[in-house]
Amino acid sequence: MGCASSIHISDRVVYQSGKESDDSQQTNTTPNTFTQVQFGPMRLYEDHLEVLLVFAKEDSQNNAFCWACEKANFRCNVARTPEAALECFQEKHHDLVIIDHRHSRYFDAESLCRYNFCSREVLLLHFYLNGFVDRFGFCCCRPDREEASVMPLINAGFNRRYVENANMMACYNELLQLEHGEVLAQFKLRACNAIFTALEQSQEAIEITNEDQVIQYVNPAYESIMGYQQGELIGKEIIEVPKSEKNKPDLLETINSCIRKGKVTSGYSLICLRMTPVLGVRTVLLSWHSDEDDDDDDHHVKCHFDLSLSPHISPSLFPHRPLSLSPHLPLSLPALSPSLSPHLPLLIPTSLPTSPPLSPHISPSPYPRTIPPSEPHLPSHLAMPLSLNDIPPHVAQTMENEDSWDFDIFNLETACLKRPLTYLGLKIFSRFGVCEFLSCPEATLRSWLQGIEANYHSTNSYHNSSHAADVLHATAYFLCKERVKQSLEQIDEVASLIAATVHDVDHPGRTNSFLCNAGSELAILYNDTAVLESHHAALAFQITTRDDKCNIFKNMERNEYRTLRQAIIDMVLATEMTKHFEHVNKFVNSINKPLAALEENGGIGDEESVKGILTSPDNRILVKRMLIKCADISNPCRPLELCIEWAGRISEEYFAQTDEEKRQSLPVVMPVFDRNTCSIPKSQISFIDYFITDMFDAWDAFADLPNLMQHLDNNFKYWKGLDERKLHSLRPPPE
Repeated sequence: MGCASSIHISDRVVYQSGKESDDSQQTNTTPNTFTQVQFGPMRLYEDHLEVLLVFAKEDSQNNAFCWACEKANFRCNVARTPEAALECFQEKHHDLVIIDHRHSRYFDAESLCRYNFCSREVLLLHFYLNGFVDRFGFCCCRPDREEASVMPLINAGFNRRYVENANMMACYNELLQLEHGEVLAQFKLRACNAIFTALEQSQEAIEITNEDQVIQYVNPAYESIMGYQQGELIGKEIIEVPKSEKNKPDLLETINSCIRKGKVTSGYSLICLRMTPVLGVRTVLLSWHSDEDDDDDDHHVKCHFDLSLSPHISPSLFPHRPLSLSPHLPLSLPALSPSLSPHLPLLIPTSLPTSPPLSPHISPSPYPRTIPPSEPHLPSHLAMPLSLNDIPPHVAQTMENEDSWDFDIFNLETACLKRPLTYLGLKIFSRFGVCEFLSCPEATLRSWLQGIEANYHSTNSYHNSSHAADVLHATAYFLCKERVKQSLEQIDEVASLIAATVHDVDHPGRTNSFLCNAGSELAILYNDTAVLESHHAALAFQITTRDDKCNIFKNMERNEYRTLRQAIIDMVLATEMTKHFEHVNKFVNSINKPLAALEENGGIGDEESVKGILTSPDNRILVKRMLIKCADISNPCRPLELCIEWAGRISEEYFAQTDEEKRQSLPVVMPVFDRNTCSIPKSQISFIDYFITDMFDAWDAFADLPNLMQHLDNNFKYWKGLDERKLHSLRPPPE
């Protein structure tokens, strides 16, 4: 039987253009039309199938497939050698490759598949003797031969077996089955890449489990929020996942119950973010928004329900609500850019029951809560942490200059997906020998760092774990200054590093004054006095002591632990700004002035007298307070670009507080931080003049920090220049 008239033969490639060439060319002139494929909520467009026939010589089977391709309107190439096949495939990336292995003396079909095609998303057909197999698993063999195992073919990359048959309609039907079966499935699978791109970029925490509640996937945001890496979660049961404010067991059970029963209850609009699953996969994330609240606060919880029986959610599960986009989408998914929105799955509104807010002026979600002794907010199961040597190379590279004041914390923030505190903490604590001092394993330290970082709010623009890492870096930098080293002992250094790490843990992104005005639970608990600072210190020790896996103090001697604990608490409380001037004045009067007097009287001064001033217990406390205070608000002394970034972040957090105060009719604590009228340069100038200049003059006189003072001067001039131009923004407009 002859070939179809439009196909021509070449020693290298056979194509349908009516012209031979040594190069791979398009095989036909079929109009460029596409087939529409509906894949869940996605509408895909599939081009005509591309087929590559790898036949050492022409025969009836070769011709039958050529005819079948033409009848099915598939583009077809024929290659006579493995080299020609590979060259053609690399150019056209065929959907289906058919390899003839009946004449094994010409080439080894299994090797050709394994080393050239098996890593590609393409279907292969393989012949041996009187048979062939496709890469999607298709093998043809003589009906009169003894049946052989297909495992060698599967291992080589083939996955379908076909009995040799030169009947043209048999070949045509086989191609149609492949097109609508394995090829279509592979096409849909490739489309999933877009969905996973959206999941990877989403800043909502997403996890996927199977029907046995075993975690199969978590996205970077989930890693960041929970403080784990994928390798520590994949394969774990869902019951081992840490519980926190954003993952309440009771609420999860309520959601699961509602979904199982198809129940709709008024009060909350529910948005389900999901991807059409492979059989057996469950969905991932539920975001809910209270219709009863007017503050536009969003609440996010994870919920799992079984989609293994159907690739789509049936509208019948929610009979009382239309299957439409939720009006709260912009609120529930603020971090997804418009370019990603076409890849998002269906959004299904329904409702959830609610519990009353803590007070008329404050809702549960955005604010820290008092954690009872039986419910510490920390991971309940921690996999064995990695060591310092296991930090990913790209993360380690960003920390190479962490001992420099110009270290860029934002590069680290990006490299480690907003988990800089764990990584930087591991390196700095190792440099200062903290594990050796505490007699704790590095694994315990890393678990502790993860637990602390998980309790920082990544949704805060400023008071998040990046700020904590920045303060830790500044603290470590100050501890290396000669005068500071003369004053402090190792227990003071360890206390300083721990205090810097925990000093803003569970910060809600609102000030003490806001919490007091709102009548929050914490303000009531701490009698409106140093509310957040007291909470940070108390929670830090709750997290640390509730689980031996995280307890870095477990092996300390009792009296030494009490001394360390008191030092940490004192330093965290010192960050409360109402006592700012008191701390600075005590430091100047008790340390700087006596040291200056000694130097005036005797040059360098009597060494014993200097040592007495530096190492007295009371003065050591003042040095530690001053150290953490300067580290906490050192942003104006950072290089200009870092200073600008921090200024933008703190301004945004204050803007959000002012917005909420107006929305809830609360007193406006900082009226200058109205996003419609605020001049950021003026706010920075005032902050530097009022708080920074005197404090850092005193700290520089003690610790000798000329580079910081130069940055401070440059940054002040920058803000002054913007203000003189009557600009309100972070940067001047582009020229």
